[in-house]
Amino acid sequence: MTSNQVRTAFLDFFKQKGHTIVPSAPVVLKNDPTLMFTNAGMNQFKDIFLGNQQPDYQRVANSQKCLRVSGKHNDLEEVGKDTYHHTLFEMLGNWSFGDYFKEEAIAWSWEFLTEVLKIDKSSLYVTVFGGDDKDGTQKDMEAYDIWKKYVPQDHILFGNKKDNFWEMGDTGPCGPCSEIHADIRSQVEKSKIKGAELVNKDHPQVIEIWNLVFIQYNRMANGKLEKLKAKYVDTGMGFERLCMVLQKTQSNYDTDVFTPLIEKIEEITGCKYSMDKQNSISQEQINIAMRVIADHVRTIAFAITDGQLPSNAKAGYVIRRILRRAVRYGYTFLEQKQAFMYKIIPTLVQTMGDAYPELKAQQSLIERVIKEEEESFLRTLETGIKLLDKVIEEAKNAKKTEISGVDAFVLYDTYGFPLDLTELILTENNLTLNHQQFNEQMQQQKERARNAAAVETDDWIIVHEGEPEFVGYDCNEVKTIILRYRKVKQKNQEFYQIVLSKTPFYAEMGGQVGDSGEITSTDNAKTTKIYDTKRENMLIVHLTKQLPENVESTFMAKIDTQRRYSTQRNHSATHLLHEALREVLGTHVEQKGSYVSPENLRFDFSHFQKLSKEEIRKVEQIVNQRIRENIPLDEKRDTPIAEAQAMGAMALFGEKYGDKVRVIKFGSSVELCGGTHVHATGEIGIMRILSETSIAAGIRRIEAITGESVEKMLDNMQDFIATAKEFLHNSPDLTEAIRKTVEENAELKKQVETFANQKITELSQTLITNAEDKAGIKLIRFTTDLSTEQIKTLAFQLRKLQNENLLVAIGAVCEGKPSLTVLLSDNLVETGKNAIQIIRQAAKEIQGGGGGQPFFAQAGGKNPNGIEKALDIIVEMGINAK
Repeated sequence: MTSNQVRTAFLDFFKQKGHTIVPSAPVVLKNDPTLMFTNAGMNQFKDIFLGNQQPDYQRVANSQKCLRVSGKHNDLEEVGKDTYHHTLFEMLGNWSFGDYFKEEAIAWSWEFLTEVLKIDKSSLYVTVFGGDDKDGTQKDMEAYDIWKKYVPQDHILFGNKKDNFWEMGDTGPCGPCSEIHADIRSQVEKSKIKGAELVNKDHPQVIEIWNLVFIQYNRMANGKLEKLKAKYVDTGMGFERLCMVLQKTQSNYDTDVFTPLIEKIEEITGCKYSMDKQNSISQEQINIAMRVIADHVRTIAFAITDGQLPSNAKAGYVIRRILRRAVRYGYTFLEQKQAFMYKIIPTLVQTMGDAYPELKAQQSLIERVIKEEEESFLRTLETGIKLLDKVIEEAKNAKKTEISGVDAFVLYDTYGFPLDLTELILTENNLTLNHQQFNEQMQQQKERARNAAAVETDDWIIVHEGEPEFVGYDCNEVKTIILRYRKVKQKNQEFYQIVLSKTPFYAEMGGQVGDSGEITSTDNAKTTKIYDTKRENMLIVHLTKQLPENVESTFMAKIDTQRRYSTQRNHSATHLLHEALREVLGTHVEQKGSYVSPENLRFDFSHFQKLSKEEIRKVEQIVNQRIRENIPLDEKRDTPIAEAQAMGAMALFGEKYGDKVRVIKFGSSVELCGGTHVHATGEIGIMRILSETSIAAGIRRIEAITGESVEKMLDNMQDFIATAKEFLHNSPDLTEAIRKTVEENAELKKQVETFANQKITELSQTLITNAEDKAGIKLIRFTTDLSTEQIKTLAFQLRKLQNENLLVAIGAVCEGKPSLTVLLSDNLVETGKNAIQIIRQAAKEIQGGGGGQPFFAQAGGKNPNGIEKALDIIVEMGINAK
């Protein structure tokens, strides 16, 4: 079976078993503070397990694209080195939300594997939970007895808590699980040792292919387990591993999931992929590089289609790191010194585009982003190599055989230069690296990151039973009660999360910031400030520094209306802006992100070149025309998504939509949106674009303001113009007055420079005449207030006037900043003297550093009081040092 046939067979099988087939959620998560990426099929159903949301269907199945590249589920460094780890993988899964449980889940998994896919029953082993004394949990004999109907007892193994008890996190839903393992070894290998002895022993041919999780407990913050009212089934089967079993290969990379990509890499690079057991070390390095690239290009492409571009922060940093890891393997082992990975994308689209049409739709964008990122990192590699060459030169000059781990870490952390490439270059130069220092630096960085992200969350305290309801589309205040609350500690701060039965507070989502406001007790009229509103998965949580005195009271919840009105003006403006951009630039423009706050709006969109001034002006004119038309809001809630798309609403890639959506229309502008909006466009007032920039290949960003913010900006501009006119004697033509002033200033600057150069020439002649003779060397030492550029000009003039046996030592304080300059004649350099070494030693006295060339060097610092001592060092090293 081909991989596409396997995926289809799975979905068809569970559809016949009464399951609703749902699409894969995006790989990039937006409303879950605990995860950056979807790392399991169950992530999109997390709210159901947590009790925050009622399921739309009791039985569900899908194929979910997953990333495991951060946190505790991080396979990145293993990818490529073995044949079964991946950053991106597909998870085939089926779920039951309070419907069937262990009996059906086990029966259907066995039926699918052995009757539909025809996998040899004797090659399969299953594990069940063996209990845990600490938790007080017993062996899962229920699952064991069910398995005995299908599997010989010597193929049923009891597993420990690590392997056979699944937990969502430190707290939350959890339960025992049953794994299904396949032994794909040869008969010769099977005769030597039984497969049962290799289950969960990291054997590459005895592998887990399916995990059946039976969620029946809730883990409390104190570690205790509570039984859940409803029971759930959550299964996940590794698609790539299943293909390996069915296609009878010994590696995931030998299946048709990866072979087209590897063949394309071979074509591009001219290298060959070979799994011959007699491979040389260099061939194995080529194999690893090709596996890394084939795996990583999938991850990067899917991340981009789901809206996550490579960047220097959070999820974007992880994607950039993955991309750079692939580029580095190509650079080092496949001799790829130019961008090449983007050329693999057409093959990826050809193999996976039918199952995931978002790849086809965004192929051009994916290629452009990857190509630009590749080229950028290749430039970084060149910079890193130059910096490393400098470190190597200094080490050799100092007769060292080891390079500091701190230097290597700076290259790694600041410049993105890979550690193993550093080690390779050092080996070529007969040098070693202090790994202990590097590891210490790395550990310190991890601890800083861990401390910054550490969150301690108490259990929810239930005050009242009930389901939360958002009423903020229709009202700004409402009578409500507290359903639950909990205490949270983060970054040495303590605050509370409150869930209300009814709330007008909009929780941060879709780029729109959360509301702030207050809740007031109806008992004593005391007010509790709500400083922000967040969405944890789909649960609206209100953040406050202090709980109300009586949490069981009834409250009036009221938002900060002025803040909300400003925010929704900016949000509605983004809709008008999106439509205007498509009118002016073309229908290829698609939203790629947004941020809406009371102060401003930010809108990211796909477009491949900088907007001209005329285009920006035209976009502004269209938006402001629609504002003046005062187009009323046409809001449609709970609209079937197919009906919404028929109206012209675009579903954005990277967003997850339910069967029912909310449609926001302003005339011909139609968007799927859950945010808050003005009642008519006239409320926006006016919009003004502040900037238009590039944030990634093929992605532009507009920042703009509306309403009162535009008024303030215009007031400031008017005041500025009035002040400028006063400076220019109230000239009626301000532009002409400024042009004339600039020209006059440029002419005066030339005259000053000419005068300064004359004075420097005179000074240089005086200094040569008065130079002190020390040990046969002409010494010129003095302090000044000249700038470093003027001093450089002076030094080079001195060098022309005295080209032998010359040492120049200059200390300066210009605008409060100290500097040092050293110049040596060529014959002194030939004797072994070095201006760079001299300046670095002397610069310590002014608490600074510097560099240059062997004959000329300059340094800056912080301590002007150290200049005289620094000059003493320059003279000592320049006259006496050998």
